[in-house]
Amino acid sequence: MHEAVRETYGPTDLSSLPMFAGGFINFGHWQAVDLTGPIGEAERIRSQQDLYRRVLDAAGLAAAPDAGGPDAAAREGAAPPKDARVLEVGCGLGMGCALALREYGPASVTGLDVHPAQLARARAAHAGLLTEQPERLRFAQGAAEQIPFPDGEFDILLSVEAAQHFPDLTAFAAEAARVLRPGGRVAVAGFFTADDSPERPAQLASLLHTFETGLDLARPVTALTEALTTAGCTEVRTESLGPHVWPGWDTWLSRWWAPDTWPRNFLNAYRRGILDYYLVTATRP
Repeated sequence: MHEAVRETYGPTDLSSLPMFAGGFINFGHWQAVDLTGPIGEAERIRSQQDLYRRVLDAAGLAAAPDAGGPDAAAREGAAPPKDARVLEVGCGLGMGCALALREYGPASVTGLDVHPAQLARARAAHAGLLTEQPERLRFAQGAAEQIPFPDGEFDILLSVEAAQHFPDLTAFAAEAARVLRPGGRVAVAGFFTADDSPERPAQLASLLHTFETGLDLARPVTALTEALTTAGCTEVRTESLGPHVWPGWDTWLSRWWAPDTWPRNFLNAYRRGILDYYLVTATRP
């Protein structure tokens, strides 16, 4: 585990910062939020939940008819795989795991995280659900490159804004393919460089402190798509979510940070064509 990852998700506890309201740790999907009006904690949490909904929809799950989440009816489609088993790699506090159970109704969700402090927080946050439905929710420690589960254990593997920390995308893709059953789906959301120009790592390190410290790794999105293809996955697709992520994230950050401070450079890097936010999906044949 990189020291920056150990510190950020351990003693620093990124989830406790106001900018990551609600226990989620992601930039959010802001399409349903009016960025011209007042943005408070409720809108911020909605953006983070909506990012998970976007990923879960892309993974092939359909919202349960009685889910109760915003726009649930609009998301209904094909029925989810019977008795779907879901794995989230890099689950953090498990808020996405709980949302998946509440709104999509799979048979089970497993949250995997490399950091023991995050897992302790996840278990505390969801103690009631873990006690009441232990067969439906569990948390486990493990790295994305060495997933501690048998072959074909899951129907769906998702990862939301964690892949920028994975040291080896090739190993992650191989493990993802291994633990999925035939026909299983992968859905990964996260930020990557927009191309494979060798200048991108240095550019991002000069703009963004998280890249300078090594917390975030500068890799092109093709590094992930090619790794999934090499692992034997098919139907590998990439979609830019940038228009629905970066402007909203920057608007939210403006509550604390001036335009010339480094966190505001995520939008700057996007506008300069250096960085973007992607949704990558694939199928294990």
